[in-house]
Amino acid sequence: MSTEVRVPTLGESVTEATVATWFKQPGDSVAVDEMLCELETDKVTVEVPSPVAGTLSEIVAAEGETVGVDALLAQISEGDAAPAPKAEKEEPKAEAAPAPAAAGKDVEDAPSAKKLMAENNLTDVKGTGKDGRVMKEDVLNALASPAPAPAAAPRAPVTAAQAEREERIKMTRLRQTIARRLKDSQNTAAMLTTYNEVDMTEVMALRSEYKELFLKKHGVKLGFMSFFTKACVHALREVPEVNAEIDGTDVVYKNYVNMGIAAGTPTSLVVPVINDADQMGFADIEKAIGVMGAKARDGKLSMAEMQGGTFTISNGGVYGSLMSSPILNPPQSGILGMHKIQDRPMAINGEVVIRPMMYLALSYDHRIVDGKGAVTFLVRVKEALEDPRRLLMDL
Repeated sequence: MSTEVRVPTLGESVTEATVATWFKQPGDSVAVDEMLCELETDKVTVEVPSPVAGTLSEIVAAEGETVGVDALLAQISEGDAAPAPKAEKEEPKAEAAPAPAAAGKDVEDAPSAKKLMAENNLTDVKGTGKDGRVMKEDVLNALASPAPAPAAAPRAPVTAAQAEREERIKMTRLRQTIARRLKDSQNTAAMLTTYNEVDMTEVMALRSEYKELFLKKHGVKLGFMSFFTKACVHALREVPEVNAEIDGTDVVYKNYVNMGIAAGTPTSLVVPVINDADQMGFADIEKAIGVMGAKARDGKLSMAEMQGGTFTISNGGVYGSLMSSPILNPPQSGILGMHKIQDRPMAINGEVVIRPMMYLALSYDHRIVDGKGAVTFLVRVKEALEDPRRLLMDL
């Protein structure tokens, strides 16, 4: 008996994926729920488990192939005995594989893309899909940016010896999406960054005093991110436009805070979202950050867990960054950049003392956030961190 392995549901608005890696090959035995392959979408990596125990008899979608939802990936022969390998049948199939590539320009565009092009009288849209296939996002990008983009700078000349030492690797779909979204953010928003610095003495002292008791009671370590999250929530209440977004000609104000926490992984940058962070205490925030961080490192984040953010915090300080200008995570209107804590001489009450200082950076969309509001937001974050009692007193 043969069982089909098909592409699972990939998440809201995601209709395609690329077959990244096959962990099994035809003739290999597989157990129930054993990972067969890994699919890469614009947002997340999806592992496809075996629905039954048996032998992988055929791989239908090869690595690098673009597949849609419910597309056939492979066939599994149920039972313990593995079927004899059919080398004489597999080899002609391998030889025929390059044929689609030879078709080149005859590749079929995505149906949603063709519909959008027809509705908007577009004929020349550059595709970013496999073999130049035009995707829906390509059409949307063309509509949003009708002016032709300047040609990319040519590659610097290299010698033959240098060329032999180069390595060319295709960008993953996730990395392509990150690159496109970050550039779209710069092209769309009137992005501006304002800076300040915060004395971390009080936060560090409070954390040091209560970290053991906090861990014992709540089962999670007390970190700096919960302080920054609470401080941002506090500031967003006073400057709500930083927590808003533009929708056409409307400004949508959010009376809740879904906090995005940017996290670096071995393969990409992801932004898991902590929903209703404004309703959470320190312990709940630390637990949520821990869970999301572990999922990010393991590549287990779902689409739903990275959607709906209203504001983002990015901590470049964990990598040693002293100062940077974070890029907005659209359609959000604000992102706070944290940086390295570094001892610096400061003038306090007429005396020079050494204090643990951190630079803060707020990038914001100047279309709806004025300079006064942005500076006020950052000052409120600074005040809350330099005197954490303000968070408890709601001052």
